[in-house]
Amino acid sequence: MTNSTRPIIEITNLVKQYELLPVLRKLNLTVERGEFVALLGPNGSGKSTLLRLLCAITRPTSGEIRIGGWLLPQEVSAVRSQIGLVSHKPLFYENLTAVENLTFFGRLYNVPANELGDRTRHLLDDVGLGKRAHDLARTFSRGMQQRLSIARALLHNPDVLLFDEPYTGLDQSAGTILDGLLSKAHAGGRTIIMTTHQLERAETIVSRVVILKKGQVGYDEPVDPNHPPNLVKIYTDVTGMVNAL
Repeated sequence: MTNSTRPIIEITNLVKQYELLPVLRKLNLTVERGEFVALLGPNGSGKSTLLRLLCAITRPTSGEIRIGGWLLPQEVSAVRSQIGLVSHKPLFYENLTAVENLTFFGRLYNVPANELGDRTRHLLDDVGLGKRAHDLARTFSRGMQQRLSIARALLHNPDVLLFDEPYTGLDQSAGTILDGLLSKAHAGGRTIIMTTHQLERAETIVSRVVILKKGQVGYDEPVDPNHPPNLVKIYTDVTGMVNAL
């Protein structure tokens, strides 16, 4: 049962290895409700693996993950109902319209039928796709596809949003629109974890920065919005790398 007084995400001694290759090494991390966490680290540090574990796409080798008090993977159905995922890969059907996509996923998420139509319309308006509601998703630009993905992720009112490199392939204008949507979701009380290589962008919108190094937490600090950190310098100091690639 969900307990609103405890952290919404609790990760304890998490280990994930593929055959003999360790990716996460007894990682410990908690995330409070309403936090917007930038999850950073070089390729191979375990960022995407951690998101896959939080989505229950893969199972841990050992350790414990709780989301909303529910234990993974034992209570996976309860956990998945609390999570919305946005990846750099489109997670919708290109030969369906925007409305048809949201209607399909709404039924999949068991959104009440008497609410689905209104919720779909409102979400498409919120992400700026109201006028393209009946256009096929394959006709959308990369930025519009990301906005449709966000609408899909929000459709079942999840407590947690997971963004895996959401800026990949976006131009500056589309990136700015995405910034606004992320900030709006955060202001609405969503808990957000986002992996990204765009350090300068992350430091202006998130409330906390976590940097992974060799499968463990190498840096974990809140962000003061009045004094954003120099993430490029911090990242270099922690990882020994000059950029986030």
